[in-house]
Amino acid sequence: MDEVVMVGHSTGGMFLLSVPELEDRLAGGALISSAPHAGWRTAFAEWAESHPIPTLGEAATACGQDPSDETLHALTLAATEWNLTPGALAAGRALLEDLPYCHAAVAWADTHVDETYQARWKPADTLPTLVISGSEDHVVDQDLWQADPAFNRPHVLRRTIDGAAHFPWVENPRAVGAAFADLTFLLQAVHDGREE
Repeated sequence: MDEVVMVGHSTGGMFLLSVPELEDRLAGGALISSAPHAGWRTAFAEWAESHPIPTLGEAATACGQDPSDETLHALTLAATEWNLTPGALAAGRALLEDLPYCHAAVAWADTHVDETYQARWKPADTLPTLVISGSEDHVVDQDLWQADPAFNRPHVLRRTIDGAAHFPWVENPRAVGAAFADLTFLLQAVHDGREE
């Protein structure tokens, strides 16, 4: 059987933790800029209100009036400043510009997951897990991991990427690579039966 390591960014990580059937099928996991429950939404809403983006309202209105992949794409690009540090805006916009967008998936998550999300499983004592966050991530409150003992175990690696925001690999790919190297080392140690 293949040894699967799943990686989820933001909502993608939350989706992973909302499917308990995955727990016994994974060799490991990585959660990037994600959260253990929907409590991050309140803090983000407050932060966003005090850090408005002038052009965001127009894009949000267009997406609300004509929900489509195209208007979601425009809305995401309009919100780039919330997701990246000033020095990474150009690289981040280029990345976001080229990604595919699926409004149907966002609408489904909004209806079925976002407001009520709570992790339905947590890493077992021996499941290597990497939790990565940017020190400047204002979208998803990374302090939420601290309050959950299941994410503060020896096989859960916590890595904060200095100077990075919601897409930490854009601002500091070397540090994100080092974090994944740490996860690889831990995966090998668990596979070999060595204790950390």
